[in-house]
Amino acid sequence: MARGKSINLYLMDGEASGRIKCTLANWTGVAYKIPRTELDKCKEREDLKWSGVYFLFGTSDETEKNIAYIGQAGVRKNGEGILNRLYEHKRNPDKDYWTEAVVFTTSNNSFGPTEISYLENRFCNLAIEAGRYTVKNGNDPTPGHITEEKESELEEFVENAKLIMGTLGHKVFIPYDDPTGAAVGDEQTLYITRKKSGKFIVKASGRQTTDGFVVLKNSIISPNYSDKLAKSILDKRKKCKIDENNVLLEDVQFGSPSGASDFVTGQSTSGWREWKTADGITLRELEDSKQQATQDSANNDNSQ
Repeated sequence: MARGKSINLYLMDGEASGRIKCTLANWTGVAYKIPRTELDKCKEREDLKWSGVYFLFGTSDETEKNIAYIGQAGVRKNGEGILNRLYEHKRNPDKDYWTEAVVFTTSNNSFGPTEISYLENRFCNLAIEAGRYTVKNGNDPTPGHITEEKESELEEFVENAKLIMGTLGHKVFIPYDDPTGAAVGDEQTLYITRKKSGKFIVKASGRQTTDGFVVLKNSIISPNYSDKLAKSILDKRKKCKIDENNVLLEDVQFGSPSGASDFVTGQSTSGWREWKTADGITLRELEDSKQQATQDSANNDNSQ
């Protein structure tokens, strides 16, 4: 059973939209969430002049998809490590998309070139594998050469950083189809299938998660769709990756099961009735049975 974690969030400017410092008990790591507009307020922070790994976050104007750039910063002769790199990116017109940075360093300035190279590589690969954000790194960072002891130490840092990153509002390391986020049954996969002339015109799979509902990669979606669909659904139809055979080439997230079924079928639908288990049980029936089981359990506890 997973144990709880206590995370300390310090609102440096006294408001949630400002700078945030984040620490964990018994951990030398330190994280900062810094809005681009508040970078000048960090000039006096010594630990932001040390070595570390940073993330630049923004949103694409074309695709409206989240963007992340992941980099490392070592201490330079002028003493300006991470902070100097963030200023360089702020002046770079090719990186005008980012609106905030998340920085990881240590309270004792213990990161050397080997550590930050390893972390940059791990974070970059984890973000690419998750697929939630478009990772803007031009080159694959090299992990460097480390001992197995150091690797074990850094992997613990990675696990804590993943936890903190989600707490700070960025699920850059969490796949859309995350088994830990399953909301119905044990990683319950649901389906919509429709045939025409013996051929599948829709053969989609999806899962309900803590974020809403995800239509899974490799689903076959309807080649036709109604112009009366919600604009958000039409936009996703036009912007997501679909091949010439109407096969979805990426996981696509929706706020509700009905939004997901509208996207798949190209029509206005009720996702609670359209999405079914392999045995033909609808999502609504699953939800009702789950609610009933919870109620029965509560009644049994009260009667004892």
